[in-house]
Amino acid sequence: MANDLVILGSASSAASSATPTAVFPSHLQAAIGALVPGASVTLTPGAARIADVVDTPALRAAMSAFAQQHEVDAVLVDSQRRLADFRLVAMDMDSTLITIECIDEIADYCGLKAEVSAITEAAMRGEIKDFNESLTRRVALLKGLDASALEKVFDERLQLSPGAENMLRGVQSLGMRTLLVSGGFTFFTERLKTRLNLDVTRANTLEIVDGKLTGRVLGEIVNAQVKARTVTEVAAQFGARADQAIVMGDGSNDLQMMEIAGLSVAFRAKPVVRERASVAFNYAGLDGLLSLFRED
Repeated sequence: MANDLVILGSASSAASSATPTAVFPSHLQAAIGALVPGASVTLTPGAARIADVVDTPALRAAMSAFAQQHEVDAVLVDSQRRLADFRLVAMDMDSTLITIECIDEIADYCGLKAEVSAITEAAMRGEIKDFNESLTRRVALLKGLDASALEKVFDERLQLSPGAENMLRGVQSLGMRTLLVSGGFTFFTERLKTRLNLDVTRANTLEIVDGKLTGRVLGEIVNAQVKARTVTEVAAQFGARADQAIVMGDGSNDLQMMEIAGLSVAFRAKPVVRERASVAFNYAGLDGLLSLFRED
């Protein structure tokens, strides 16, 4: 299978300039060309591309070293694929579509951020195998907190990840459907659905009684299995297969839905996720997705 070697600039450089030579100055272009001696490098505002390369361990090693040295992402993609081949983009929320872990920020309002964050990190790294248990433990610590803390987190702390809005505009312009599927909470996913014009969202519902969190989650917990099932169900809802979906995530509970997708993107992800994803964005914004494939 022929591959394209694609170099994606950092989110900050891509956001600061639309000109390819600003993102990829001459010295960087020369270094890119040295990855495949004799090959031509094609520049676009978001990427540098060497077409039709052969995937070898030596090339992979050179790409990894190059990416770390220059703080860019170097990935291989199928030369024959196009972004328009896909029908659905499914995203995790916390630390993927947005920059924070909502439950950690909620916990900050009751002085338990460090304790909750430690559980979150262990779960995302895959060290806690039972996501249901880890979520139940964390939510229980929020018992008695005034529900107004949720609004404060959304208004004051929640930020979209670099390139999120541009990526969504790009895929929506191609007619692709969007799914936000999260082990987080509906309070946030529903607001993001309205803000970003998303097609479908699924997440956990926090129980609130008399304006206070009870420390419980209502209904089925959205864990790794539920995420994968949701991707399959939503794809079918729009007349597509799971392998026509692009899945973007960062933690171990995203792996099952990433594995059934046609393309998986590890975004600022834990090592276990980077190792198993189709491509990893360690420096590029989410809109790096728009530059992965050829347009012709």
